[in-house]
Amino acid sequence: MFYGAFILKKSDLSLVITEMNNKLECPLWHGEVNCIRRFYELPKETRPNTKDCIFFSSHEPCSLCLSAITWSGFDNFYYLFGHEDTRDSFEMPHDLKIMKEVFNCEPGSYNKKNFYWKCYSLKDMIKNCIEDENERKEIQERINKISKKYEEMFQIMKNYDSFKFSYL
Repeated sequence: MFYGAFILKKSDLSLVITEMNNKLECPLWHGEVNCIRRFYELPKETRPNTKDCIFFSSHEPCSLCLSAITWSGFDNFYYLFGHEDTRDSFEMPHDLKIMKEVFNCEPGSYNKKNFYWKCYSLKDMIKNCIEDENERKEIQERINKISKKYEEMFQIMKNYDSFKFSYL
């Protein structure tokens, strides 16, 4: 699947880096982890402090990625597709299954505001923060187009053996 992440500067929302998953190279290179890896490969003198950045993930981070975000020092992250979207629309229940089996954590029950960071669902923000109904509809239509594109890519990708998660 095309899981990706990008990092923006809080001050002007300029792009610092963007990356996507690369599980064929290494199963640990989830979109978020790969983005963080590449972020730390930037020259230290030009790399912004993590506290001065916004971290955005296409999908709600799994337990591996939650840990990577935490250890990297980001104080926030935003995501578009939640764990349930990933399970239901993309037939990938692994994140929820791992959280339940390893951490005994029910779907969505991890602490989304804690000492280390706060996380935000973009879909919830749109639903709860945008008062203008026309603007909310317009943004929802964009999200629907993105969702449809992801579903189309998923239908193509699920036929490839390299896409299968047989180890889970």
